[in-house]
Amino acid sequence: MFTPDADRRPRHARMTILALVLVTLAAVGLAAALAIANSRSTTTAPPGGTGLSRTAVPGKVTTLEPEPTPEPGWDVVAQKKLALRPMLRLPAEAAQPHELSPQAGPVLQIPEPSHAAGVWIPGGFPGTPEGALAQLKAADEVGLRGGDPTVYDRAYADIALPGAPAVDRTGLHTLLSTFRMRAGIAAGELKPGLTVTYDVTHGQIKGTTDQGRYAVVCVLGILTFDYKGQSTSMGVGDCQAMRWTGDAWRISTGNQAAMAASAWPGSAESVQAGYRSLGGTSR
Repeated sequence: MFTPDADRRPRHARMTILALVLVTLAAVGLAAALAIANSRSTTTAPPGGTGLSRTAVPGKVTTLEPEPTPEPGWDVVAQKKLALRPMLRLPAEAAQPHELSPQAGPVLQIPEPSHAAGVWIPGGFPGTPEGALAQLKAADEVGLRGGDPTVYDRAYADIALPGAPAVDRTGLHTLLSTFRMRAGIAAGELKPGLTVTYDVTHGQIKGTTDQGRYAVVCVLGILTFDYKGQSTSMGVGDCQAMRWTGDAWRISTGNQAAMAASAWPGSAESVQAGYRSLGGTSR
């Protein structure tokens, strides 16, 4: 981590230790970033049943936010229960590269996009839970490319319905923002020699409601940071509540899905968390 003296170095000098920052992020930054994101997305009902939810944010005064408004034809109570059901909590070490489990379970087949040529984020997935999982995979792989929170924010907005949870409360936005802050790189700034990729290899369908029109799905992939040949990788998960609009899957209005478990894909911890290897997509 940077010392106070190091933080006062010229920008070009600080960039020479970016590789060290990557290692630091892999060791402790993931746990810190996702813990912050989790606290931002945690809601509890206030006393008195006022129809408001209480959002806890470290260092800030607790605020009250309106509960999702009931929508005709949608079971928002069941949606909330599904979205907020906690996922398995794992230690930060589970996300580091380590041995794979021989008990991976059956492959989860997901569809390929029908709209891929000439579009930023592939789409055209069918209205099935597997289609929702495939849409989240496509958006996250594009959004995390380059490790820039502004790019991820754009990808999130591209598949989100109006009124969906704020992107700055998501674990992936927080993780990328933490990385950029520790590396001394501003959001939106291009840094020659730096590449960041996210390859989703595993996933799970947490559950569905509303006759399958609402699904909470989770992806798990390998997030790799490389700076001039110095690289580090970690397993990172993401869960989102998705809604079928009749022709596409979109991140739903209502409650933000509980924080995903992050584990090294294929490890015993990833199997324990319910992830399965994905098949049916081109690599």
